[in-house]
Amino acid sequence: MTTATFVDSWTMTRRGLAHWARQPVQVAVQLVFPVMMLLMFAYFLGGGMTVPGGGDYKDYLVPGTLALTMVFGLEGTMLAITQDLNKGVIDRFRSMPMARSAVLVGRSVLDMLQSALGLFVLLGVGLAMGWRWHGGLGDGLLAVGLLLWLRFAMLWLGIYLGMAAGRPEMVQAVQILVWPVGFLSNVFASPETMPGWLGALADWNPMSATATSIRDLFGGPGGGDGSWSADHAQLLAVCWPLGLIAVFLPLAVRRYGRLSR
Repeated sequence: MTTATFVDSWTMTRRGLAHWARQPVQVAVQLVFPVMMLLMFAYFLGGGMTVPGGGDYKDYLVPGTLALTMVFGLEGTMLAITQDLNKGVIDRFRSMPMARSAVLVGRSVLDMLQSALGLFVLLGVGLAMGWRWHGGLGDGLLAVGLLLWLRFAMLWLGIYLGMAAGRPEMVQAVQILVWPVGFLSNVFASPETMPGWLGALADWNPMSATATSIRDLFGGPGGGDGSWSADHAQLLAVCWPLGLIAVFLPLAVRRYGRLSR
């Protein structure tokens, strides 16, 4: 990355940070929603949940919710892209003497910063609830790295889908799909408790690979159920996002290059 590209990309990131300062309520809502979902499942529904092999359901739930939050960030990325498209902001930037990649790089840096902030807020709430990780610092940092790696993949999927949708109203259609995909995983319940075919789908969900990996790294229960995907969860937690990035990053860059042609 050249110095000019770096400066332009940082300018785009600062633009997003300025929006945070002017819209603190919106930022707070995005941070609070995952916390509310964690508390709801932990205290309203957790009493009826069982953990494979035994253990505290909070130790199973917190890592799963962390993975789910990384995937649900897709909607925020899409909404920001579609709003900029409809307001003509991206067209205006493309007409200015600035690096063409700066808009996408700035968007990705901003979303990763927001995701990291949300991740650490959720970790703090989990610790306040009594959840603890039982591995070392290195394992904890690796778990955080895998979570942000998944978010980075969802980021480029969101950028591409946002440009393909073109209108904020279309984000609602994607939300309808994201929620079932999010819940069709081992985030809240083990695939062992599901019908065979449904459990197989949940096992191979990219989110399940990340959730299983970080449960194992945190030393919590539910690290694996004996299936191939569970036994090789860390490999899949790296390969699934890598595959998504390999597909959607070039597609997003190409789509951005064809805007307003």
